[in-house]
Parts: sequence; structure tokens; C-alpha cells
Amino acid sequence: MVRVQSLAREFLHEMFSNSDEAVINKKLPKELLLRIFSFLDVVTLCRCAQVSRAWNVLALDGSNWQRIDLFDFQRDIEGRVVENISKRCGGFLRKLSLRGCLGVGDNALRTFAQNCRNIEVLNLNGCTKTTDATCTSLSKFCSKLRHLDLASCTSITNMSLKALSEGCPLLEQLNISWCDQVTKDGIQALVRGCGGLKALFLKGCTQLEDEALKYIGAHCPELVTLNLQTCLQITDEGLITICRGCHKLQSLCASGCSNITDAILNALGQNCPRLRILEVARCSQLTDVGFTTLARNCHELEKMDLEECVQITDSTLIQLSIHCPRLQVLSL
Repeated sequence: MVRVQSLAREFLHEMFSNSDEAVINKKLPKELLLRIFSFLDVVTLCRCAQVSRAWNVLALDGSNWQRIDLFDFQRDIEGRVVENISKRCGGFLRKLSLRGCLGVGDNALRTFAQNCRNIEVLNLNGCTKTTDATCTSLSKFCSKLRHLDLASCTSITNMSLKALSEGCPLLEQLNISWCDQVTKDGIQALVRGCGGLKALFLKGCTQLEDEALKYIGAHCPELVTLNLQTCLQITDEGLITICRGCHKLQSLCASGCSNITDAILNALGQNCPRLRILEVARCSQLTDVGFTTLARNCHELEKMDLEECVQITDSTLIQLSIHCPRLQVLSL
């Protein structure tokens, strides 16, 4: 995609260097110019929009604004910018990243949701002004939403998860890391309405306990990725439920969940043969016995983080070397 964008910029630069803009417009039909513009990034489109009235219309055509990432401009982005973008793009917009845009709040995102009802991927990571009101708007207007990142939006509560479950049934990936007001009640509501979840990031959700994992295990059979880093209340009981209910699991992060034992490694070995990534740093109760069972059953392992697993010895390394030929990254 980067190469295509570069070629599009080079083509326009060469054409503009050798001909004036009016000639280009005559030589190339609008449909072809629109196609060329569709490969340009946000900055280049804005520059093209300043060339002439004709190019302004072409550059700002909604079809060119299906995917927008404003991270590089995060300090300058305020609510009115998001509102203007949403009005310009309307139903064309499929993917928007506002990661780190601290000036964007609920009012702007409500306007966005009303105008961009075909949005599928929305990144609000670090948009700290975002509250439950935003998720209510998304639930009401954005039923096609598949990926939503709300990491570090610390005002988010169980109400947001309930809203998403009611209005966004196609949701496949949700990141609510560091949303530490979320409890098992929110997870219960979420998974009952979004049973197709494939990736769930719950890092730093410190109120979550085993009951929350039981709901996930019971309702999310398609789950592939689960991050529970520093969910300190989690024990074997909850994670075993995940292993038994989520056989497609490929990536599990339980680093910092210091209550877990070899029972988890046994459960993974027995139920999750597709496991590729396992991060269990600072889980000091894990031993060679558990990792031996894991290695002998999970042959697709590619990456493991075992830092500060103080009870393991060379025996674990030997078993991994014998049974896990795809292992590429091992942190100790």
C-alpha cells in the first residue's frame, strides 16, 4: 500500500510538472483522477485540495476518505475537526484512528456516529474525554462496527459494554485495557450480545475476577486473542474455563497474574492446540512440570515470555526445543 501511495504521488507530480492543471483535467477523466487520489495519504490529499477548485472537489470526495489515521496530528485535533471530517466522509468512512487525540470528546463522537454509520474500525486509544455516552452513540448508529479500541479511556464503565452488546453485534475485537471501572457485570453483558468476539484486551482491568472469565468461556467460542495482563484477581478457576470454552485460542497474555499455577498450562495443553503466543511473565508458581505438558501438546508455539518464572529450569528449555520447532522468541 505504501508503494502504491508513492507511485500515485509521483504520477501527479510528474503530470503537474509537465502540464498545467487544466490540461491534466482534460486528459484524464474524473473517474481516473479519483482512483489516483484514492491512494494518497491525508497530508497529500490536503495539499492537492489547494491546487484548484476542481482538485479540491476531487481530493475532498468522500470516497477518498475511507481510512483516516490522525495520530500524527493528535495535538491539533479538536472535536470540530472530527465533526467536519464525519460530515465530509459520511457513509464512505470505514476506518478512523483518533489515537491520542486528547481534545476529542463525546459530543464530537456523537456527530461522528450519526454521520459515519458504516464505520467498521474505530481507534479511540487514549482519548481520555471519552465516556459511556460515546459507546451509547456507537450502539445507536454504528451497527457495522467490528474493531473498537478504548484503551486508557478510564471513564468507561459497564454501561459502555452493555450498550455495545445491544447495538454492535458484529464486534470482533475490543480493547478496554486500563478501563479499571469495568467489572464482571460488564463482561457478562458484552459477551451475551457479541458472541463473535475474536480478540479481547483486558490489560489492567483490575476489578475483573474469575466470574468474568467464565462468561467469556461460555459465550465466545471464536476467541483467538486474550490479554489479561495484571488482572491480579484471576486464578486457575477462571482461566481453565477459558481453555475449555475457547479451543481456537492462539494468543494468551497472563503476565502478572501471580495466582495461576501449572493447572493453567495443563488446561492449555489439553484444550488449545493452536496456541502460538503465551506470555506469563511474573507468574512465579509455574514449574517445569506444567511447561512439559504444554510443550508436548502445543507444537505451534512461536513466542513465549517466561520472565521471572523463577521455578523453571533447563528442563523446560529442553522440552520446548524438542516439541516446539516453530518457537522463534523466548524471553527468560
